Amino acid sequence: MMTNLFSTFDPSTSLQFSMNWISTFIGFLILPASYWILPNRMNLMVNNVTQKLHEEFKMLLGPSNKGMTLLTIALFMFILTNNAMGLLPYVFTSSSHLVFTMTLALPLWLSIMLFGWINHTNHMFTHLVPMGTPAVLMPFMVLIETISNLIRPGSLAVRLTANMIAGHLLMSLLGNNSINASNIVLIFIMSVQMMLMMFETAVAIIQAYVFSVLSTLYTSEV
Repeated sequence: MMTNLFSTFDPSTSLQFSMNWISTFIGFLILPASYWILPNRMNLMVNNVTQKLHEEFKMLLGPSNKGMTLLTIALFMFILTNNAMGLLPYVFTSSSHLVFTMTLALPLWLSIMLFGWINHTNHMFTHLVPMGTPAVLMPFMVLIETISNLIRPGSLAVRLTANMIAGHLLMSLLGNNSINASNIVLIFIMSVQMMLMMFETAVAIIQAYVFSVLSTLYTSEV
């Protein structure tokens, strides 16, 4: 029995072991089947998306960090697969939990910061004071830039989690209210659910793109 509304997103199904987290990787078991016959539409679509992302990330990173595009494209594909799997019924949405998103954001941000401060210390110090800042405001700007830098992994993780859980929560609310609804209200709820499903599909793609682009922008500052 559901104790509260948010227990819908509870990853634990039993006291011994939770099978829900398997949904994080189950999508990748389906993908290799498309490579038996080449070229096919799915393979061409993935190649086109990869090429477009590579060109965009290469432009953001600059000529010195072109190898990072492989990491950010893989990150995009991984998040997109998990977001898309979460749209299927009875499949656990792992990207709607901070455990998943923080595991992606924190090591990535930490590795970028360590690399920057160890190898480009002076360059990292210059980022703390924007160009043209008056001398009186410099201590405050250093404090503000430091705080904004420290909350970056949290903002990356919370943004993805909040956007993924919001639509699912709204669909759960509508689904629970449709049990005792009349025929006219049920038709209206189903229409809204279909529109929400299309909206959630767009959100799944956009959030994967936003996460990978922001990671690229943070890397380009090093």
